[in-house]
Amino acid sequence: MAESPKKHGSRKRRKIGLPPGTLPASTAGRKAVLRVIAYGPHGHEEIQLTSVDQFKDLTTSGRWPVVWLDVDSVTDTQTLEAIGTSIGLHRLTLEDVANTYQRSKVEDYGTYIFNVVRAPYRNLSINTKDIETEQVSFILAKGYLITFQEDEKPGDCFGHVRDRIRKGSGSIRDRGPDYLMYCLIDGAIDAYFPLLENLGEQLDLLEDSASITLSPQTMHRLHSIRREYLSLRRAAWPLREGVASLHREQTPLITDTTRVYLRDCYDHTVQIIDLIETGRELGSGLMELNLSIASNRMNEVMKVLTIITTIFIPLSFIAGIYGMNFDTSYKTNMPELHWEYGYIIVLSFMFVIFLFMLLAFWRMGWIFSRKPPEAQKNPPIL
Repeated sequence: MAESPKKHGSRKRRKIGLPPGTLPASTAGRKAVLRVIAYGPHGHEEIQLTSVDQFKDLTTSGRWPVVWLDVDSVTDTQTLEAIGTSIGLHRLTLEDVANTYQRSKVEDYGTYIFNVVRAPYRNLSINTKDIETEQVSFILAKGYLITFQEDEKPGDCFGHVRDRIRKGSGSIRDRGPDYLMYCLIDGAIDAYFPLLENLGEQLDLLEDSASITLSPQTMHRLHSIRREYLSLRRAAWPLREGVASLHREQTPLITDTTRVYLRDCYDHTVQIIDLIETGRELGSGLMELNLSIASNRMNEVMKVLTIITTIFIPLSFIAGIYGMNFDTSYKTNMPELHWEYGYIIVLSFMFVIFLFMLLAFWRMGWIFSRKPPEAQKNPPIL
């Protein structure tokens, strides 16, 4: 993508105080790539444009019922200005296209519909390979559709739509630009499912190993997965609202036939949100499980250390008494020091105390994992 790796959801905002409709300055060396696929029931034509005037000629010639202009890289604001001037786009529309931190939304300007969709992808340019989202903007008007992608990349989620147009499969060539927009939105929505399935498989593996082993790598991966779910959730919730708005709005640019398909898109967005919420809850549960396991292990360690300390407290007390080294010439000072078997008697007494405390701890179930009598007498009913 055009941006350097950042935290999820972070985008470079425009400067504060600029008037509405102001476009950011063009980035040097990033020229927009203009690709056109024009088609109808009897064929199609693919062209890579060198100027915006060629697109204007295609839309006014009437040769093709549908003209699809795909613009890669929105950092070339000169090209955006030329497209806006050519087809009469509002300045606020151009501003939303150029500033790629927009949430999914739909705006009806009368002669055209502006729609923003966030398509997910896995960023392979960085070591973490985190999931990020790309802003895709749509301009739907009579006879043509324009899509703006953030930057040119090896592949996008629209490849299967291009193949359907080239092969003439299905009914895409027999329908208008509104159906084309539906196909592209459906492709962006379908891109969520493989990523969510992959995250779900990772959570299943972590769930299997969470109760067996606990490592910093496990916690780090769980945190990373939760962050990816949060990124997808931030994109999917507004997407559902946008698709619902396209389905409800009564506009001549969208036919009733296409609205039926948009309702199917809405159902898919609901499924995506359900998967995201389920995954987030499972990830939170696994993190709590790992923290509970760590806490229980710490409690076991502290219990063992406490038992050892408790056992040696009376022994240390007895040893401390006989280590005070009082003068033995007086009869009131430790007469046991003159006994022939005093050393053996004291050691035996200390050993008896040790055994008594071990027996007491064992009977209370504090050591050696002794099961309570109730568990032995009454086995669980299956």
